[in-house]
Amino acid sequence: MPNWLMKSEPNEFSIDDLKRVKREPWTGVRNYQARNFMRDEMSVGDTVLFYHSNCDDPGVVGLARVASKPYDDPTQFNPESHYYDPKSDPDNARWQMVDIAYKRRFKHTVTLQTLKEHAEALGDFALTRRGNRLSVLPVTDAQLDIILGLEKQAD
Repeated sequence: MPNWLMKSEPNEFSIDDLKRVKREPWTGVRNYQARNFMRDEMSVGDTVLFYHSNCDDPGVVGLARVASKPYDDPTQFNPESHYYDPKSDPDNARWQMVDIAYKRRFKHTVTLQTLKEHAEALGDFALTRRGNRLSVLPVTDAQLDIILGLEKQAD
């Protein structure tokens, strides 16, 4: 099964918010490549690394799983939504999304700095590639294992 990293700003929606609600629609993705990952490649049950971005200590903070098949993101049709897309046709929606479900919070954040320090072991990891700003990224099994190991190392 594929693995993914999904970014969220903790002041908008954090791993603790996901723990509280248990399952959440991943709305608002407005990048075609990230949308394509969700629409074309994600499957129910895939592992998700939950990443806090745009904060003092960005990093992987927990695990989730893909909990639904892709479906139309309703925010694209809502004129009051920040993610409204007037060019999206309800009969041929432009933006898709999935639900994710909480698995667990990490004991310690695996920071972006730590990930960069292990760049050689992680190999071609999309998160540490220069200029990569996607909110949804593929993660190999080997990369997932390394990140889970880094969480344990912090104990």
